[in-house]
Amino acid sequence: MSKMKAVIFDMDGVIIDSEPTHLRVNRNIFKRLSLKISNTEYKNFIGSTNTAMWTFFKKKYGLQQAIPELVKTQVDETIEDLKHSNEKPIPGIVNLLKNLKRNNILIGLASSSPLENIELVLKIFKIKKYFNAIVSGENLKRSKPAPDIFLNAAKVLKVKPEECIVIEDSEKGVRAAKSAGMKCIGYKNKNSGNQNLSKADLIIKNFRKINIDDLAKLY
Repeated sequence: MSKMKAVIFDMDGVIIDSEPTHLRVNRNIFKRLSLKISNTEYKNFIGSTNTAMWTFFKKKYGLQQAIPELVKTQVDETIEDLKHSNEKPIPGIVNLLKNLKRNNILIGLASSSPLENIELVLKIFKIKKYFNAIVSGENLKRSKPAPDIFLNAAKVLKVKPEECIVIEDSEKGVRAAKSAGMKCIGYKNKNSGNQNLSKADLIIKNFRKINIDDLAKLY
């Protein structure tokens, strides 16, 4: 029998193709703050918390605004954008969730997004019922690539790290999962930038082509 007891999903870029939304919102904010952030510099923060990103930019560019204020602006504008978007879950995700549920595999969500943002996405997609644990990285001391968020999710799910498989689309997320001692599937999402997923145990481009047996084979 496989050691897999839980699958932990990242949200942005895995459940929802939200990087284009984040990019749109952040570009508007950068413009208002007269910041010239290159794509390369921005890409470093895919998978990080908003707080980690604004802490870096405030220090580097000497921004006057307080970090909580910058984060609140970003969260409010992202939520507004999401409310009016016609986003659908990434193809194949809902089937995978149903399949895991049917097979009594625990399901966790570990996202760097604020809880308010996570709750909204789950509500819009009507998929909250599938998750046994929801963890936001926003209030954790260390952001991905530190393993804290995934270890936290395993704790809530009451499983050992080695019994978990993480699904991630960012290099930082993959590194965090591996540091946590978990198996990791890297999802190649073209909108997440050219992320280096080479440390993942398996790299996929399509959720429709993956099933429980493929996950169990990772052990």
